[in-house]
Amino acid sequence: MFDNFVVPDLLPAAPELFLAAMACVLLLVDLLVKDQRRTVTFALTQLTLVGCFIIQFATSNGQIAYTFSNMFVDDLMADLLKLFLYMTVIMVLFYSRGYIIEREAMNKGEYYILALFATLGMMVMISANHFLTVYLGLELLSLSLYAMVAMNRDSVVSTEAAMKYFVLGALASGLLLYGMSMIYGATGTLEITGVAERIAMGGVNKTVLVFGLVFLVAGLAFKLGVVPFHMWIPDVYHGAPTAVTLFIGSAPKLAAFAITMRMLVNGLLALAVDWQAMLIILAVLSMAIGNLAAIAQTNLKRMLAYSAISHMGFMLLGIVSGVVGGRVDPNLVLNAYSSSMFYVVAYVLMSAGSFGMILLLARAGFESDNLEDFKGLNKRSPWFAGMMLMLMFSMAGIPFFVGFFAKFAVLQAVVISGYVWLAVVAVAFSLVGAFYYLRVVKLMYFDQPTDASPISAPMDTRILVSANALVVALLGLFPGDLVHLCTLALAQSL
Repeated sequence: MFDNFVVPDLLPAAPELFLAAMACVLLLVDLLVKDQRRTVTFALTQLTLVGCFIIQFATSNGQIAYTFSNMFVDDLMADLLKLFLYMTVIMVLFYSRGYIIEREAMNKGEYYILALFATLGMMVMISANHFLTVYLGLELLSLSLYAMVAMNRDSVVSTEAAMKYFVLGALASGLLLYGMSMIYGATGTLEITGVAERIAMGGVNKTVLVFGLVFLVAGLAFKLGVVPFHMWIPDVYHGAPTAVTLFIGSAPKLAAFAITMRMLVNGLLALAVDWQAMLIILAVLSMAIGNLAAIAQTNLKRMLAYSAISHMGFMLLGIVSGVVGGRVDPNLVLNAYSSSMFYVVAYVLMSAGSFGMILLLARAGFESDNLEDFKGLNKRSPWFAGMMLMLMFSMAGIPFFVGFFAKFAVLQAVVISGYVWLAVVAVAFSLVGAFYYLRVVKLMYFDQPTDASPISAPMDTRILVSANALVVALLGLFPGDLVHLCTLALAQSL
C-alpha cells in the first residue's frame, strides 16, 4: 500500500510545521497556567511568531520549491509576504494586549491560540499551489476569525457580527468551491500551475472555464471585501471587539492578495481578458461605494471598514494593469503586480496603526471608536495627535507618506497600461476619500475635547503606535527599498 509513498520535502513548509506544533503545545500550556493575565501564553505566542520569522528567513534561498505533491510552493513572494505577516501579527498582539487584559470576557488564552491558527491558515494560503490547499488555508483562517469575533459572548453586537460573518463566509466558500469544481471539470486538474499548462495546451471548454472563473472571482472578492461582496465588512468591523477588528483589518489582506495572484495570475493568466473586465468593475464600484459611504459614518471603525473597501478596490487596479489586450509584457507585468503588492503592504501598515490608535484611547468599559472620541486629542496629547495625523494623511494619499507613494505606484502602472480613464476615476475617488480622513484631523486639532482625562495606555502600546506611525512617514520618504523588495520577490516567483 505504501510502496509508492514518497516522503515530502518538509523544509519549504518548516515555518508552518513549527507554528502548528507550537499552537498545539500552547493549548496544553494554557490549561496548566493559572495566571489571570495570560502572560506565559502571550509570551510563548510572540516567541512562536519570532521563531517562524527566523526559520522563514533562514530557509529562504530565492528558489522556487514545490512539496506535498506540488500542492505547496515556497518562492520569494511567499517568503516576503510571510515575513510581513509575522511582523503584522506580532504587532497586532502587542496592540491587543492591554485591551484584552481589561476585558474579562476576552482575557483568555484562546485569543492567542486562535490568532496562531488564523496565522497558520494565512501561511498556507500564501504558499498554496493547489485549489484544495487554498481552500484548506482559507477555512482555517475563516473558522478562527469567526470564533475570535464571537469571543465576547456577553456582547449582543459581537455575537450578531459573528453570525453575519459566518453565514456570508459560508456562502462565499460555496461560490469559491463551485468555481474550483468547474475549472477542475474543464481542465482535469486542481493544481494551479497544472491548470495553466492544460489551458496552454488547448482543447479545454472555454465556456465552462469562464463560468468557473466568475464563481472564483466572486469568492475572492468576498475575501478581499470588495463591492458587491462587501456587505459583511462594516458590520463585522463595528461589531467585533476592537482587538479582533485590528486583526481582521490587517494581516488577512496579505493572504487575500497572495491567493488572488496565485489563482488569477499563476493559474488563469490565459483568461486575463475575462477576469480583467470583472476586476475593473469590482475596483471602480469599491472605490465609489467605499469612499462615498465612509463620509456618512460617525463610528471610526465603520469609517475604516468602508475605507478598507476602497483601498482593496485601488489595490485591484494594479492586478488589472498587468496584461493589455490579452498580451503579456514581462516588464509591464512586473511593474503592475509589484505596485499592487507594495500597496497591500503599505495598507496593512497604515490600517494596523489606525486601529492601534483606537486601542490606545480605549479603556475598560469604553471603546473610543466614535469620531467624537477623537475631539481635541491634540490638547490631551499633542504627540499621539501627531501620530494619528500621519496615519490619516497617509491613508488619504497626501505627500510625503507611504500611502501617497503606494497610490502613485498603482496609478503609474494603470497609466502605462493605457487605462488612463481608470486612473482619472481612481484619483477622483481618492479626492473624495481625503475628506473623511481630514475630518478626523480637524476633530483632533480644532474641536474641544469631550473627555479631558489623560491617556492611560500601556507603555508597549504607546511605543508601538509611535513606531508604526513613524515607519509610515519614513517609508514615505524612502519608499525605494520596499518597492525594490516587492519587485525582486515577484521577478523570482512569476
